[in-house]
Amino acid sequence: MKILLTGATGYIGQRLLPALAEAGHEVVCLVRDARRFALPDTLTEALRPRVSVAQGDLLKPDTLTDLPLDIDVAYYLVHSMSGGGKNFYELEQQSAHNFTQYLDRTAARQVIYLSGIANDAGLSVHLRSRSAVEHVLDKAQKAQLTVLRASIIIGSGSASFEIIRDIVEKLPVMVTPRWLNSRCQPLGIRDVVFYLQAVLDNPACFGESFDLGGPDVLTYKQMLMGLAAERGYRRWIVTVPVLTPRLSSWWLYLVTSTSFSLAQSLVESLKNDTVADPARSIERVIPHQCMSYRAALALAFQRIEQNEVVSSWSDAMSSGTLRQNYMDAIQIPRHGMFFDKQKRRFTRPVAEVLDNIWRIGGDRGWYKTDWLWRIRGLMDKLVGGVGLRRGRRSPSRLRAGDPLDFWRVLVADRTAKRLLLYAEMKLPGEAWLQFRIVDNADGTHTLEQLAAYRPQGLLGRLYWYSVLPFHGIIFKGMVENLISYEE
Repeated sequence: MKILLTGATGYIGQRLLPALAEAGHEVVCLVRDARRFALPDTLTEALRPRVSVAQGDLLKPDTLTDLPLDIDVAYYLVHSMSGGGKNFYELEQQSAHNFTQYLDRTAARQVIYLSGIANDAGLSVHLRSRSAVEHVLDKAQKAQLTVLRASIIIGSGSASFEIIRDIVEKLPVMVTPRWLNSRCQPLGIRDVVFYLQAVLDNPACFGESFDLGGPDVLTYKQMLMGLAAERGYRRWIVTVPVLTPRLSSWWLYLVTSTSFSLAQSLVESLKNDTVADPARSIERVIPHQCMSYRAALALAFQRIEQNEVVSSWSDAMSSGTLRQNYMDAIQIPRHGMFFDKQKRRFTRPVAEVLDNIWRIGGDRGWYKTDWLWRIRGLMDKLVGGVGLRRGRRSPSRLRAGDPLDFWRVLVADRTAKRLLLYAEMKLPGEAWLQFRIVDNADGTHTLEQLAAYRPQGLLGRLYWYSVLPFHGIIFKGMVENLISYEE
């Protein structure tokens, strides 16, 4: 079949895309900016011809006019846990409305929507929004709607897994809010992808809504203790009633790698139980044995240890403060800029230096005065930025669009020997960090390291001069260590 996949750059979309291509389907990936779309590493060369890219913004109907009309099925994987604006609820519905308007012009017979379990009273705005989107999508005139409502999704790189992992690994004693007593039904990412495929063009699923949940019904406290047991940690949890939703959001934000807007959304949503309704169980239509919570955890850690994390929650733009059209910054401006340029000639094999560059950040660190980078990350956290804790998707591989601590990868071209990063930290201006290797006529090579900054107003200029003394410490040592570093 010909399938339109929205949310192709998100956590779920990057897992589903290779599975659809492997099943023989032609997949059209709808993205807002085709320049930041990179095919998942798990998509083999043989399967890549089955994937194409279409550019469009669901909030701008005029950008949808040229999308293909000969699609058979569409996946709607568009939603954002970190849309914290006052009009977030309306924008989600507008996006879904524009999509149904497009669907009515196509040959699509089914639209599949991944939503959230919403069986509790007093739903959070995000769970209410997802329910509202279901009603909008159901108004499509020809395409039959299939809704899969999932509880907490556990997998390497998922927001839920990474937050639980952060809390357990960093805090031997946890003072936690009351929402830890809420119940959920965690589900492994592998099972989510299975169900997304199983309902595809399945007549028994047309016009139906199903609740998805794993075999375990757990409180969030039990989930934390389950991960601690999986890792062999001893942990103590004290639940207190005095942590308000806002204080709880700050607690989650400062302790974990999540953004503040995502922390707010999670805290609001976690007050609700997300347990599957047996009357809506998908088992009656698609029997399937889902992994237990502990099995999903074990598989997630196995993927991390094998460096096989396919996608991460931080791949999405909503994981930080970066503008959506950040690929416009792929060329560093020349005017109104401050630069710190370092050059070092070397004779070491280029591949080894490139490996060091490609492993920058995350657990490897920044090759010079990591404690200063950590302080900068903490400062960023305190003013609502992403900090350093997001790390990186893979310890050795980079691609355009990847998060890298508080940077975003714009260019990762090993053939051209160039890596370009764009700052996602909170700044009174814009910042770039570029690494490039140039071959010299005498057979040697030169590593060029360029830090570029475009200030906004007087505050931006004051910021540059305030950090300038540290540049001499950081950047000079950094370029030298990138050349000399050995495992």
